[in-house]
Amino acid sequence: MHRRNFSTHARWRTTASATMALAVAFALSAVAAGAWAQSTAKPEGLTLRQAFEAAWSRHPELAALAARRDAASAQQQAAQSWTPEPVVMELTGKTARLNRNLGTREYGAGLAIPLWLPDERGRSQALAQAEGRAVESRTAAAQLRMAAAVREAWWNWQRARADAATAQGQLDNAQRIAADVGKRLKAGDLARADQHQAAGATATAQVSVAQAQAALIVSEQALRTLLVSPGLALTAGLDVVNAEPEPGSAVPDLDEHGELLALKDRAAAAEGLAALTATQSRVNPELLIATTRERDAPGEPWQQTLTVGVRIPFGAGPRHDARTAAARTATIELQAQLTLERARLAGERDSAKARTESARLQLTAAERRAQLARETRGFFDKSFRLGETDLPTRLRIEAEATEAERQAARSRIELAAAISSWRQALGLLPQ
Repeated sequence: MHRRNFSTHARWRTTASATMALAVAFALSAVAAGAWAQSTAKPEGLTLRQAFEAAWSRHPELAALAARRDAASAQQQAAQSWTPEPVVMELTGKTARLNRNLGTREYGAGLAIPLWLPDERGRSQALAQAEGRAVESRTAAAQLRMAAAVREAWWNWQRARADAATAQGQLDNAQRIAADVGKRLKAGDLARADQHQAAGATATAQVSVAQAQAALIVSEQALRTLLVSPGLALTAGLDVVNAEPEPGSAVPDLDEHGELLALKDRAAAAEGLAALTATQSRVNPELLIATTRERDAPGEPWQQTLTVGVRIPFGAGPRHDARTAAARTATIELQAQLTLERARLAGERDSAKARTESARLQLTAAERRAQLARETRGFFDKSFRLGETDLPTRLRIEAEATEAERQAARSRIELAAAISSWRQALGLLPQ
C-alpha cells in the first residue's frame, strides 16, 4: 500500500512537472511567435549586397561626400590662382577743410598684391591634389568599414535563422514521436511514463524554439539598425553556401586595399603640408602699386604721381619652427601607422584564408555526420515502431540527429561567413 501511494505521488509529480514545462514552453513560444509574425508581416527578399547598399546609402560619409569634393575642388582652384591671397585695394583722401581751408587736396588709390614665396605655389597645388585624393580614399575606406559591420550583422542573422530552423525541426519530430507514443499508450504497448518522457522532450523542443526565435528577432533588429529601416521585414533571398564568390586566383594586391590607400593618401597630404609649411618661413610679401593726385592750393594744377614698392616681412622664427615640427610629427605618425596597418592586413588575409579552408573541411565532416545521423534515425525510428527499441534510446538518437543537423547548418553558415571575411580582408565589397 505504501509503495502504491509512493508510486502514485511520484507519477503525479512527473505529470505536474511535464504539464508545467509544456505551459511555460507554450507561453514562450506564443510570445516569440507573435513578435516574429509581427516583424515579418510583409516579407521582401534581401541579399547581402542589397543590405550593404541600403546601409551605405544612409551613411553620413556619403552624405558629406559632395561637400568634401567641392571643398577639395575649391582648394585646387585657389592653389592655381596668381596670388596666394586676394588682392587688396586701398583708397585715401586728404584735405585741409577741417583746419584752414587752404585748398589742399590729395587723393590716392593703390593695390597690395600678395606674392607667392619660392616653391609655395607648386607645393600648394601638390597639397590640394593630395587632399583631393584623400577625400576619395577616405570614402572608400568608410565603405569597407560599413561592409564589415553589415557582414557581421548579416551572418549573425543567418546563424540565428539556421538555429531557428533546426529548433523547429526538432519540435516537429518531438511532436511526431509524442503522437506515436500516445497512440501506442492507448493500445497498451507503452507505459504512461513513456508518454511523460515524450511530453518532456516536446516541451524542451518548444523552449528551444522560443529561445531561437527570440535570438532571431534580436539579430534581425541589429541588421535593421544598420539599414536604418526599423520596419523592414527581412527574408534571405540567396543560398548561404554561395552567398559571396571566393576570391580565387585574382587576389587584389595588398597595396590596393582601401584602408591602406586611405592611410597612404593621408600620409601624402601630411607630407605635402609639411613641405608647404617649410616654404612658408615668413608672411607672403606684397607688391604695392599706388597712384596719387594732389594740389597744394586752389588754382594750381593737379600733380599726378605713381608709387611702386615691395613689402617684405621678416621671418616667422620660432612660430615657423613650431608649425614645421607639428607637420612633420603628423607625417611620421601616419607613416608608422601605415606600416602597422599593412602588417595587420597581411596577417588578416592569411588568417581569413586559413579559416576558409578549415571551415570547408568542417562542413564536409559535418555533412557526413548529418547524413549518417539521418540514416541512423531512420533505422531506430523503424525499430521503435516495431517495438524493438525503447523510447529513451529513440529520444537519444533523435537528439543526436538534431545536433548533427544543427552542426551541418551552422557549418554551411560558417563557411559562407569565412569566405565573406576573406573578401573583407582583401578589401572587396559585398557581392
